[in-house]
Amino acid sequence: MLKNLFAHLKTSAGTAPESMRPEERKRSVKGSSTAELAAKLLIAPTALMQLSPEEALIVVSYMTPRKIARGTTFIKEGDKADTGYMVLLLEGEVTVENITVSRREPVTVTVLGPGSLIGEMGLVDGQARLASCTATSAVRCANLSRAALEKLSADDPATAAKLMLAVSSRIADRLRDTTEKLKLYSQLVLAMQQEIDHLMPTPRHLR
Repeated sequence: MLKNLFAHLKTSAGTAPESMRPEERKRSVKGSSTAELAAKLLIAPTALMQLSPEEALIVVSYMTPRKIARGTTFIKEGDKADTGYMVLLLEGEVTVENITVSRREPVTVTVLGPGSLIGEMGLVDGQARLASCTATSAVRCANLSRAALEKLSADDPATAAKLMLAVSSRIADRLRDTTEKLKLYSQLVLAMQQEIDHLMPTPRHLR
């Protein structure tokens, strides 16, 4: 499936998307059914719905196809060196894991499939990765690097701005979800503490 993702794999092998001329980039996705699939997945509910199909195809033309073997951990929690890209899953599954404060073994956070985006926060801020991602099957995906994003910004500022607005909105939604979970956790902790105080009241001489 991935071998025909972009036509430039045949005509410009080894050429990074950010090094291509605009006309070459357009030819790279024209008539490619897989590039069109990638564009559809990019605007799926699991990714960036705010983009139009035309804008999504433009973004895809700046992406680089990648294959990841089953069992490969391609993003590592805490990694600060390799953060300048995000991944759009086209095929396969990826397990996302965290090592929590109270455990030494990774804890599975979620399992992602086609249409999922990974690493968009790293693309934006370049900070350390917040989780580890391991391919639980053979994975086919497309990467958008920070260099390609900068090239997109220079070539098509409007599409780049809309892309970053969509990515920011996605990050904000995730932050709101995390905040709601923290509120619920705080309420549960308070309720548990009140129940403990009720069952085991503090002696008066210790108050």
